[in-house]
Amino acid sequence: MRILLMCIFWAGLMTAADAPFAQSKFEAPLGGLPEGWRTWAARSEIAPRTFVDYRYSRGDHGSLAISGDNNPAEYGGWERKLTGIKENQWYRFAAYYRATGLRYEPRDVIARLSWETADGKRAGRPDYPYAISRDGAWTRLSMDVQAPENAAAVTIQLYLQNAPKATLWWDDISLQPIPDPGPRYVTIASLNYRPRKKTGSGIANIRCFIEAAEKAVSGKVDVILFPEATSAVDTGLSYAEVAELVPGPITALYGELARRKNAYIIAGIDERDGRAVYNTAMLIDRQGKVAGKYRKVYIPREEIEVGITPGNEYPVFSTDFGRIGIMICWDSEYPEPARALALGGAEIIFLPIWDGDQTLVKARAIENHVFLAASSYGSPTQILDPGGEQLAVASKLGDAAIATIDLNRRYKDPWLGDMRARMMKEYRGDVQIRRPGYEKDGR
Repeated sequence: MRILLMCIFWAGLMTAADAPFAQSKFEAPLGGLPEGWRTWAARSEIAPRTFVDYRYSRGDHGSLAISGDNNPAEYGGWERKLTGIKENQWYRFAAYYRATGLRYEPRDVIARLSWETADGKRAGRPDYPYAISRDGAWTRLSMDVQAPENAAAVTIQLYLQNAPKATLWWDDISLQPIPDPGPRYVTIASLNYRPRKKTGSGIANIRCFIEAAEKAVSGKVDVILFPEATSAVDTGLSYAEVAELVPGPITALYGELARRKNAYIIAGIDERDGRAVYNTAMLIDRQGKVAGKYRKVYIPREEIEVGITPGNEYPVFSTDFGRIGIMICWDSEYPEPARALALGGAEIIFLPIWDGDQTLVKARAIENHVFLAASSYGSPTQILDPGGEQLAVASKLGDAAIATIDLNRRYKDPWLGDMRARMMKEYRGDVQIRRPGYEKDGR
């Protein structure tokens, strides 16, 4: 009864090792456990099959293996406790895994760092490493993390979750102290502007926007964000009439601004590509070159009726300060665009928008735990933190919302922990939504 109440199942004893820690050789007597390691499951009936496997490893040795054992309720795996942890010290965790038979890899493969005080109580909340890089048949899972206050030990937990047909191998496991990375500051300027009269051409419009940005943004910034459809708004022309190739004359004008300001530019324009016209947002780098573009995926009725073609992907772009994503206006009405960008590694989402539901815009920052900057004609031109708090707002036409953010700051809930990491690991991307009347084969 005590085991059930504690929701824990141990196989063998675990002896603690000191951090820093690195192990890449696993050996065990027949039917036994590697020294210092134990196996865990919440209940014995859902415990996976664990063993040291000498067939698959990253060297001439064994690896820690976990089998789902044809049990759909399976959840558990290997644990090792490390002492000698220093509170507030930064550590780099890394472990390599390979697997067969996974159902949804981001959720099935679990690594956790469970921090403890000197008297064995929980310190802070567990951390979930989620950054991956591929190395042949193996995948490196890693995280740079700061030990919580009062932490004196940590248990490395390597699990397989609800994957009955899977076998998972772990190898090259380490936890090493690293220097405090310090802040990673990024200064964003989001422009609140709309031409006061019809300009009659896309190029004339862009010159007005650039002149407004020059006046509103006088200091050093890393990104200047413009609204949606800057080449079309208030010109008196249709989207198709002002649409042009990317790169083209309009991108060249924005490129000149990028070079003068030594800043990235994100601006909505209308893009021509063959017969198609897209509602597009360009990313221009500090040198004035097109670094990427995003074509609006969610097209409202009003744009469908004038012949706008929707995009079909959510790209994430690497910059010299971090990874970013872009949505456009109506995209913010739906959860999928922001969720896809966050899962793709975006740390900031930029939103050129005409007008929109500010409750939903705020929700996109909160539910994905990312910074969000919006430049709008109607709704607030603002910068939000991952908790949805407004860091800056431009309430007057011609002003810019300017804020300096720290991409290395972790926004933690005191009870739930780091929700950015939890979202990455607990999101159920494997469960499909079924609409009434649609068969399972998609017809």
